Amino acid sequence: MSAHHRLLLVNGPNLNLLGTREPEVYGTATLADVERLTTETARELGFDVRAVQSNHEGVLIDAIHAARVDCAGIVINPGGLTHTSVALRDALTGVALPFAEVHISDVYAREEFRHFSYLDDVAAVRVVGQGVEGYATAVRRLIDLL
Repeated sequence: MSAHHRLLLVNGPNLNLLGTREPEVYGTATLADVERLTTETARELGFDVRAVQSNHEGVLIDAIHAARVDCAGIVINPGGLTHTSVALRDALTGVALPFAEVHISDVYAREEFRHFSYLDDVAAVRVVGQGVEGYATAVRRLIDLL
């Protein structure tokens, strides 16, 4: 499949714990469920997905850099890095691929520090508070832009 028909799915720190971590906030879907939903949604629209999850910022940045050569866009849930990482922002703007920022919970209904995102002003698409289904929304909206 060509670069024009692939998305990179990036899940940041602690998202490997989906389904068991604070289910009252994040629900019971697992990371595997998220990856399956994202892949199936993209496939319906003629796109392939490469998925990466890491608790290490540098691994995520390396994956974003690699996407330059074979992806048309990025769907990212940066987890806690949303509120702290200038480096992640720089990687995303540096590769110049449109990206969708996804948050499972409604960050605006949570602690004050979660209201700020280093990515929101550079994201092509932003989906907040739709639960895991937000990944499918993000894929559809991002592919519409592509």
